[in-house]
Amino acid sequence: MIDSLFPKIHKEGYKFLAISIIVTFFIWLFFGNLSLIFILITFWVYYFFRDPERISISDNNYFVSPADGIVSMITEIQGPIELGLENTKYTRISIFMNVFNCHVNRSPVAGTIDEIFYKPGKFLNASLDKASEENERNYYKINTTNNEEIIVVQIAGLIARRIVSDVSKSQKLAQGDRLGIIRFGSRVDLYLKNKKILVKPGQNVIAGESLLAQNESGK
Repeated sequence: MIDSLFPKIHKEGYKFLAISIIVTFFIWLFFGNLSLIFILITFWVYYFFRDPERISISDNNYFVSPADGIVSMITEIQGPIELGLENTKYTRISIFMNVFNCHVNRSPVAGTIDEIFYKPGKFLNASLDKASEENERNYYKINTTNNEEIIVVQIAGLIARRIVSDVSKSQKLAQGDRLGIIRFGSRVDLYLKNKKILVKPGQNVIAGESLLAQNESGK
């Protein structure tokens, strides 16, 4: 019960929380009631960096959401040129995270990280389609235990200014394992091939738990 009310926070959040607490203390010391605003900001900082435990289905016939948020787009598209996959057709599921969503991203399946590629870029509104090609982003190519290849892309947004990766190349992942975090509003794209899509645009999803797609053979 306590863990659900007060989950642990991602390591990226400690310094921001400390700064917020210190500023709030000095505002309270010198300006009294004005500190109420900063107390609320401190609670929001804690809430933003929360890192709750999630329980995945542990079945690689299904692909769980890599992010909390809303499914903003489902598009048939060529693969990322940065990974040399521009001639391969994928279904891309885009998940938009607002500043109130949990921003810890997770692996949709069990597998091994084959490649991580960071691409500097702009900071357009992450809900825009062109954010997938123009914004700062981090690619993860994952070889699943079913010998398939999927791609997860962390995309910085209008407010986000840093993508943080918690994993490394050749690392083995269980379904739902943490990949990293994007600070302050952003988006995650998932590229899949030949899957049955289980969600629709506008649907809210939870990282590590909500089912986005399944193998056709898993019907």
